[in-house]
Amino acid sequence: MTHPHWPLLDLHITVGELELRPLVEDDLAEVVRVLPADLELDPHATRFSVPDGLHRAVVVHMEYWRSYGTWKVDAWRFHLAVRRDGELLGLQELEGNDFPTLRTVDTSSWLLPEVRGSGLGKAMRRAVLSLAFDHLGALAAVTSAWHDNHASLGVSRSLGYRPNGVSLMAREAPDERVDTLVHLRMTAADWAASGGSRGVKVEGVDACRPWFGV
Repeated sequence: MTHPHWPLLDLHITVGELELRPLVEDDLAEVVRVLPADLELDPHATRFSVPDGLHRAVVVHMEYWRSYGTWKVDAWRFHLAVRRDGELLGLQELEGNDFPTLRTVDTSSWLLPEVRGSGLGKAMRRAVLSLAFDHLGALAAVTSAWHDNHASLGVSRSLGYRPNGVSLMAREAPDERVDTLVHLRMTAADWAASGGSRGVKVEGVDACRPWFGV
């Protein structure tokens, strides 16, 4: 074990040509450099009197530090860097709130514009769903996307997620408008029926179980 005091950093997932490893501080400069312009960040993040590009970089750093600094067994956010042949292609997040009780995870992700539409979004989602369902004992997974985010909704539906209602939410500036957020949900039975675990290899998870509350 390379990180005996924080074994999460040793967790490693591969699926096809993709490798997912926990985001570390040394990755942040690269993440900021390739961050897609159309990626909506936390609209409630602290706003400093700096140019927008610097603000977005600050938000990336703050979210990274917050995810590890506030980690609890019943409230965690796990960010994984998605790479192919060493090149950073995007990030995949797995989140669990009250996970020991609810056994439900949420996911979010982004990909570089030039690699979208090639099946990578589905592969990286399968990677973290395999971690959740096959190794952490999740009973359900939920996800949400704006009604016009057809790529994200398409990935979810293709994996076996089912409709789980809609809600109205305010979008990030500069839009600053109320829009429809679509919610979807998948059960462990849906996941097993989908065969989504095929080709996914998860390593280093055993030492991490106490961190996830299992």
